[in-house]
Amino acid sequence: MAGLLVLLAGQLLPQVDFAIVNVALADLARSLHATETDLELMVAVYGVAFAVCLAMGGRLGDNFGRRRLFNWGVGLFGIASLLCGVAPSIGFLLAARALQGGAAALLVPQILATIHVCLRGLAHARALGFYGAVGGLAFVVGQVLGGLLVSANIAGLGWRSVFLINLPICLAILLLSGAVLPETRRERPAHIDLSGTLVLTMLILCLLLPLALGPSQHWSWPCLALLAACLPLLLWLGRVELAQERRGFVALMPPSLLRIGSVRFGLLMAVVFYACWSGFMFVMALTLQAGAGLSPLDCGNAFISLGVAYFVSSLYSTRLVARLGRIRTLLLACVVQMSGLVCVVLSLRWVWPHPGALSLTPALVLLGVGQAQIVSCFFRIGLSDVPADHAGAGSAMLSTVQQAAFGLGSAVLGAVFAQTLSTSGDYLAALQAGIGTEFGLMMLLLSSTLVYGQRLRRALAIGCAA
Repeated sequence: MAGLLVLLAGQLLPQVDFAIVNVALADLARSLHATETDLELMVAVYGVAFAVCLAMGGRLGDNFGRRRLFNWGVGLFGIASLLCGVAPSIGFLLAARALQGGAAALLVPQILATIHVCLRGLAHARALGFYGAVGGLAFVVGQVLGGLLVSANIAGLGWRSVFLINLPICLAILLLSGAVLPETRRERPAHIDLSGTLVLTMLILCLLLPLALGPSQHWSWPCLALLAACLPLLLWLGRVELAQERRGFVALMPPSLLRIGSVRFGLLMAVVFYACWSGFMFVMALTLQAGAGLSPLDCGNAFISLGVAYFVSSLYSTRLVARLGRIRTLLLACVVQMSGLVCVVLSLRWVWPHPGALSLTPALVLLGVGQAQIVSCFFRIGLSDVPADHAGAGSAMLSTVQQAAFGLGSAVLGAVFAQTLSTSGDYLAALQAGIGTEFGLMMLLLSSTLVYGQRLRRALAIGCAA
């Protein structure tokens, strides 16, 4: 149990950091004279570095020891957090955030892989439940903690404290991990797929950067050219990975795992849901602070009800899945999530321009309940058929797409938000446009779940008949 707590503490670090900056955006922009594009890049560059290095981090852990890579990642994350906290300019901060994302990519794959390898049965199911609970709760903890730290302005640090708070946590994890974490690795070291890593990096950069920069650059031809390059890069990545597998190497994004239906559906879930989640938190924080004039503390407090609902709901995820099954639970969660989005829009229309934590509570409770169950189903479905020997590669693949989706969400919904704001000048209208985009994506996830469930039932029926 102590080992699981240390792993979950490590999980909190990068995921809290993804969210904690949202409520520090206004203070940071004033301090470093950052533009809205700079703020989008600060969120996106962390997600890009996180995503492109994740699969490599999983492979390194498989080969050299998952506890060792976990510790390296935590130590480097602490160093990067210190650099973020002392950043004298927005350019320095962007570079430090990229380093922070790379460090997070070293430690995160080791968490899920260690759980997958070391635990079985009910203990494994409970650990995944805790993993999903902490992962989702981290976003809300980040919002609330960021608001507290910025408002408290400890020692005049302001926004810098949201990064410096990581230092004592990193130190405590490093002191405890050696005593409570087992060392695990593959029996036979796997090939490091450098070519796959390079193509994947190019693909993610060509997707996320133009989406983040597009509105401010008025969708100039370089932005459109980068987006157009995504499809050939995706095809190239497929060819590179197939060639790696034919040569007997373990690919960065193994085609053998992509042939597993549950893995493919898990990746779709990651793209749609986590993009929606991060995008919503980003545009909601901007709207409440810049549009409604809430302080960082009030903005953070507005998300407390979401966090409480998420945490309580996640505690019952194992029982709910056992009773309804993964597909029915996911369908129900999507409906609850979409209902929450509708309630957010209606609540803001009713109280605008003076929203508060109480007026948003019913809508955010619905969002928290739905999010918790979707996250729970994501991990259960995505890893359900992955062989133990590919635990690192499988968890890294899911986490890579998850983190890319985090960056994608802030870029896509941020672009919709910025485009609407530039034409209407109305923050509420801009938020509604972003939420409308999210609602459409959730409809896609709902319909895809129905199709996947039908195929799964047919496969089970054929298997029973045989």
